[in-house]
Amino acid sequence: MSKKALIIYGSSTGNTESVAEDIGRVLKDKGIDTIIKNVQDASMEDIGNEYGIILFGCSTWGEDELELQPDFIPFYDSMNDISFTEKKIAVFGCGESGYTYFCGAVDAIEERVRSKGANVVIESLKIDGDPMDADESIKEWATSVAEQI
Repeated sequence: MSKKALIIYGSSTGNTESVAEDIGRVLKDKGIDTIIKNVQDASMEDIGNEYGIILFGCSTWGEDELELQPDFIPFYDSMNDISFTEKKIAVFGCGESGYTYFCGAVDAIEERVRSKGANVVIESLKIDGDPMDADESIKEWATSVAEQI
């Protein structure tokens, strides 16, 4: 596998985008060629074999059991159409623990890729509230992700 990472994120308020960029900086500092894409600009064709790891980030704000960031829904639905077998995956997202399904989008994405054969290489990162308050956790998580490539 190559030392390349793809980060695909969906962000309504900019928080998950900010986390994606923070993770991307850490990966780049570790010598990993990193591409960051807004889910609006991503397609299943992006999920190729050229990446050593693929990261998905999605925010969760709401009370529904499956509450994906709106722009992520079409991409999530199309994940059923491909195999993630032998692909290394990591998932992250922002949410609010006051909701019944805290970071439910993270759980849903992780479940979807696992059902399609993915190797989820690290416990998902779930950020409660403002990601600026989780700066160290984000850096530590991203460093652990880099070690999985």
